Amino acid sequence: MQNTEEIWRLVDAKGRDFAALADRVFDTPELNFSEHRSAAEHTAMLRAQGFSVTEDVAGIPTAMLGEWGEGGPVIAIMGEYDALPGLSQEAGVAEHRPLPGDGVGHGCGHNLLGSASLLAATAVKDFLEASGLPGRVRYYGCPAEEGGSGKTYMVRAGAFADVDAAICWHPSAFTGVRVAASLACMEADFTFTGRSAHAAAAPHLGRSALDAVELMNVGVNYMREHMPSSARVHYALIDGGGIAPNVVQAKATVRYLVRSRELPELYALFDRVVKVAAGAALMTETQVEHRIFSGDANLIANAPLEEVMAAEFRHLGPPVFDDADRAFAAAIQATLRPEDIAASFKRAGQRPREGAALGDWLVDRDDWSRDDIGSTDVGSVSWAVPTVQAAGTTYAIGTPGHSWQLTAQGKSPAAHKGMVHVAKAMAATAVALMRDPDAVARAKADHRARVGDGPFVPPIPEGVEPRLDMAKGI
Repeated sequence: MQNTEEIWRLVDAKGRDFAALADRVFDTPELNFSEHRSAAEHTAMLRAQGFSVTEDVAGIPTAMLGEWGEGGPVIAIMGEYDALPGLSQEAGVAEHRPLPGDGVGHGCGHNLLGSASLLAATAVKDFLEASGLPGRVRYYGCPAEEGGSGKTYMVRAGAFADVDAAICWHPSAFTGVRVAASLACMEADFTFTGRSAHAAAAPHLGRSALDAVELMNVGVNYMREHMPSSARVHYALIDGGGIAPNVVQAKATVRYLVRSRELPELYALFDRVVKVAAGAALMTETQVEHRIFSGDANLIANAPLEEVMAAEFRHLGPPVFDDADRAFAAAIQATLRPEDIAASFKRAGQRPREGAALGDWLVDRDDWSRDDIGSTDVGSVSWAVPTVQAAGTTYAIGTPGHSWQLTAQGKSPAAHKGMVHVAKAMAATAVALMRDPDAVARAKADHRARVGDGPFVPPIPEGVEPRLDMAKGI
């Protein structure tokens, strides 16, 4: 018990420095694969804390790895630092107040995510150094979680090949071991090529790529009735073929994101979307090509790791907030709809609590809903190595993900307290695994039982490289 409490002390000793790191990343929000300033901040902090650093992991300029220790198990703690478009927002105010500039903002809390994970890894490093306990801790700086599948590319490149267990977390309205439930996904651009013509004088000579895109969208919409209810298909028009309606559009591109519960089901559903695209091309006498550029596996649970983390959360207890934290959270809640707040409680499997603005209690790992879930590239890591995730309270109950309200809370005192608290749980979990080789063995056995002994094949085909130009929207 004393050892566990020591790891908490080591987290607290550097908590302020890493909260400042989170704020610096917040102030320079960057999109997928363009997180150069954020990655530089993380790399500089790794070096300052004494880690051996490897940059350009998997050939990605904004991916890095920091390692310390020798012998024992290899424990990975993963962080993220990418932001989102259209979510620029002044921090600390409970009203929509976008900042001037490119409109990018941290609407998913990844400024906190990477900083807390690096704080946890640093505390484990300091613990190993002081105690002489064998083991290696690694911090994985993972770019482009928001649709870029950074971790999937890193897994495919073998960056996790010798890892014994992986730990991560995500900002949340509640705290506890996070349910291992997500949707596998694949994202691809479908580009149709036709033939331009004068839309009035000679329309019969043209073959419209835009018509093909519209017909593909109609076909996929009809397909929705005949796919699993948990599956999702989204699309966005990337290139409509130009702004001149009197020209038959010779080229047009639509981006599709296909999600499903498990990888085999995902592959089958994606193949059907490809067939719909081929049908649209046939109807319009155009040609179509598709290019997959991101894909994530569904999350795989690991009961032994979840049990270890749950025990550390129970020992640690819930996060502690003050009246000012609760007052700001209540002000944020005043901008939300009642259904937003009700949905937040439902996702965590909790009954609504009158007047509760911040989740200052622990949520049991079996309480979380397995419905209304998204996708994450952590899923690909979980297929490759035993993986466990935490949730940490950093924003008001009811705050929608990817919203200005979430961005507004990204530098709040409550967010800083929540990230330090969850760093303690992650660091304590890592130390517990290093002290108990049997727990690591149980985690590996559980993992093999779920995924088998064969190598994991990621949903991004070989030969497809990361879309380092994603931030340009092309």
